[in-house]
Amino acid sequence: MTLTAVIGRIERRTPSDRDRAVDGLRALALLAVPAGHWLLGGFRLGEDGALRNASPLTAFGGFAPVSWVLQMLGIFFLVGGFASVLSYRRHRGTPGAWLRHRLARLGRPVLGVTAVWAVLLCVLHTAGVPATTLRTGSTLVVQPLWFVGVYACMTALTPYCLRAARKLGAGAAALPFVVVAVVDLLRYGPYAGAMPSWLGLLNLVPGWLFAYQLGVCWGDKRIGRREARILLAGGVLLFAALLLLLGYPASMVGVPGEARTNSHPPSLLVLALAAAQSGAAILLRDRIARLLRRPALWAPVVVVNLCAMTILCWHQTAMLAAAVPGARLGAVPGLTTAPDTYGWMAARLAWLPVFAVLLVLIGRYAHVFETPWTRTTKTRRAAAGLLSAGFAVFALGPV
Repeated sequence: MTLTAVIGRIERRTPSDRDRAVDGLRALALLAVPAGHWLLGGFRLGEDGALRNASPLTAFGGFAPVSWVLQMLGIFFLVGGFASVLSYRRHRGTPGAWLRHRLARLGRPVLGVTAVWAVLLCVLHTAGVPATTLRTGSTLVVQPLWFVGVYACMTALTPYCLRAARKLGAGAAALPFVVVAVVDLLRYGPYAGAMPSWLGLLNLVPGWLFAYQLGVCWGDKRIGRREARILLAGGVLLFAALLLLLGYPASMVGVPGEARTNSHPPSLLVLALAAAQSGAAILLRDRIARLLRRPALWAPVVVVNLCAMTILCWHQTAMLAAAVPGARLGAVPGLTTAPDTYGWMAARLAWLPVFAVLLVLIGRYAHVFETPWTRTTKTRRAAAGLLSAGFAVFALGPV
């Protein structure tokens, strides 16, 4: 089948009431995840031949604004809340059945990638890959999976978010915003030295619930263009104030060696960015929808959305599929060399298409984990669960 035929088939099979703008926003936010990890994540090859994590932001702090563009999780949670409202309304069963179905769609790909990696660790160790490299790789594989757990939590809160939206309108997002602001004041304010180190973890759920609640309000038609303009303007102003006046780190992702991070757990700067992004997304919805009426632009959006969890779960594996063999060759520019020169950055840009091709190849086989496991026996599921648990112990355990 030719590409033109595929594009035409996708267009014909798209329901007339499909919200193309929301799907387009989801695809854009999703593709920003591998783009960010591939651009802002690197390796340092040690004398022992092992790979260790490194970041170009350590040497090039001026590139932090790149992370403002690539940090689009606020958009992802926004459209997630929007889509959950529509799905919740359409579901004919009980809320519990709806939640089990949604969580199964999230859980299968995570179980699949971690189970496969448990086997890969044994194979790579037998092949002589250094233990440090294996731990580095495991850390990278786990890195995007935290999102799935948080997103599952947001999904479980959907009925309560919907009630809050109907009662308070867009103001329902104020509560998680206030919680994050108070926690940030405590951990970064004048009494920060007396605060426990775990205090920031209190921001984990409300930090991402803010954008999800906005999405629920949007899906329930509680947010219009006026509220979107307020979100955009307020988010931009707050972002600038936090950055220029209150000393928040400029990078939206963690930088090795830095004492503070904005994203793990999310700080108020993340919410400011999410507010601005959400306001802009809502204001641009109609324009995006018109743009995606073009079949050639709509087809890739559909493909990305169909492979969403595969992209999220396996994009780091794609990079490692190049880096681990590359370490055997020594210093490979942009791949195993330290990310501290402009030459590295140019070389890394050249590697991005290679990572993308590897992800497509891996996805051809890994996509099976996104489909219901109708033929999988309980024994196989138990085995996958044990393998997944073993991988988690190795990846998250003490060094």
